[in-house]
Amino acid sequence: MNQNLAAAAELAHVVEADRAHVWHHLTQHAPFFTGADPRIIVEGKGMRVWDIHGKEHLDAVSGGVWTVNVGYGRERIADAVREQLVKMNYFAGAAGSVPGANFAKMLLDKMPGMSRVYYSNSGSEANEKVFKMVRQLSHSVYGGKKSKILYRERDYHGTTIACLSAGGQQERNAQYGPYTPGFVEVPHCLEYRNQFPDAEDYGIAAANAIEEVILREGADTVGAICLEPITAGGGVIVPPDSYWPRVQEICKKYDILLHIDEVVCGVGRTGTWFGYQHYGIEPDFVTMAKGVASGYAAISCTVTTEKVFDMFKANAEDPMSYFRDISTFGGCTSGPAAAIENMNIIIEENLLENTLQMGDYAMDKLRELQDKHTCIGEVRGKGLFLGVELVKDRDSREPADEKMVQQVVGKSAQAGVLIGATNRSLPGLNNTLCLSPALISTKDDIDEIVSCIDLRLSEVFG
Repeated sequence: MNQNLAAAAELAHVVEADRAHVWHHLTQHAPFFTGADPRIIVEGKGMRVWDIHGKEHLDAVSGGVWTVNVGYGRERIADAVREQLVKMNYFAGAAGSVPGANFAKMLLDKMPGMSRVYYSNSGSEANEKVFKMVRQLSHSVYGGKKSKILYRERDYHGTTIACLSAGGQQERNAQYGPYTPGFVEVPHCLEYRNQFPDAEDYGIAAANAIEEVILREGADTVGAICLEPITAGGGVIVPPDSYWPRVQEICKKYDILLHIDEVVCGVGRTGTWFGYQHYGIEPDFVTMAKGVASGYAAISCTVTTEKVFDMFKANAEDPMSYFRDISTFGGCTSGPAAAIENMNIIIEENLLENTLQMGDYAMDKLRELQDKHTCIGEVRGKGLFLGVELVKDRDSREPADEKMVQQVVGKSAQAGVLIGATNRSLPGLNNTLCLSPALISTKDDIDEIVSCIDLRLSEVFG
């Protein structure tokens, strides 16, 4: 067998092994048994990835789920991980590690007011830690009260049952109940889908709706509220400027801990280190994952204030007073080793500034598309975190058909550009294209992405 035939046989073997044995995330597998091949990505460099057939794609979703913030093929991150693994790959998080200590200090230098880092290995797990901390404080500090946790319609916090219980996306949650009790929903803050049409200030009205829920439930029953700084998979929702200061005010008024879920926005995605830092708020918990190491190693962080930390060591004589939790792979040293180099790259290459500049450029280009295509109802976002909501009619704002939105995504992939869309989130409202290209994006990259969307909208919507 010559070399080309051998290579073709190996590719066929991989595709068939995948088809027969791999259960893909967020995927209906039926088409794989009626002629379609599973997508297999084999290489990445910069902004580009290549599939098993050699087809090149410009990745506008940073690994499919807004993760690879510094781009593909970063040898210095891989080298740092290898060096650390050879020296000391793992020890349970009950003990410390050199990269764990160094990254914690490095991270907290970017987060004034925060002081402690708890390591685990996924965004869902990082959020679970907060939920457990709040529940433990309910017992140890509040006599069993203040156990309820508020969450926002359209927000997403992970895939575990507790995280789904705090999830504001009905289709993500459907069929996985019964859910963990004690989680209570508050209204979303998307002004384009305004549920307070008579309000003078939509941001204030949306925040005041949170206070109404607190008063309905009883302030002495509510321990925390968990919010994305900018809603991601629920439609890329940037709150009005007045929203966050009012939320902070409400939390302080009723002694409610503020938990900011930065799993998507964290580590540069919006042009600041963290999304909440656009708004001058002071959280009690910040959780993060995806961009922390840009996917080069698994790592997530639950970051707290010293005030929260102190409540878990107030009585050293009580064997039940400390946080009795462990994350097995929170003890992996590869995560913080990769995260250190990831953060160094962002600093040395000035990627926060690039994100702001390219985000503004992308927003301008997308708004030019909005002028051209009547199917675009609204363009929104911050930094390189952008959404394009598609509609049937601009006046009525009736959402575009989900199948047509997915056609835009599919045709873009066929043309060599990977974009995303809200997917299994909200019934009838999976109509927003999602873009999160790497922080290294250039104007040429943005032009290629926008040009592709332009052509695909014409093909699908006319």
